[in-house]
Amino acid sequence: MLIIKHLNSKFLGLAGGGFIVGIINGLLGAGGGMLAVPLLCSVGKLNRHESHINSVAIILPLSVFSAALYCVEGRVEISDVLIYLPGGILGALAGTYIIKKISGSTLRKIFALFMIWAGIRILMR
Repeated sequence: MLIIKHLNSKFLGLAGGGFIVGIINGLLGAGGGMLAVPLLCSVGKLNRHESHINSVAIILPLSVFSAALYCVEGRVEISDVLIYLPGGILGALAGTYIIKKISGSTLRKIFALFMIWAGIRILMR
């Protein structure tokens, strides 16, 4: 019975976190990944590499769904975003190669620096 209770609390924590990640992703774009990584590390008990990789797998369908809703509402023009796709695809390929080469500690530091940089940019606007 204790195992079922533990699994349920973990499931609820991850599902609730997923809900919050979805809200942030819908509001801010792929910013939900900044929440998904720590959530997957702490509640999901994944290591740093697994958290980053799984975060991408979570954010991709959320981003596609959000983008589809924005397109249906007429708030996005596909022609405006096509210019970013080749660079984004190349960047994704580079990122999936690089993540295999760096340590979890280095990955954590890069992630922290990116979060600080993003926070400062937001505060300066």
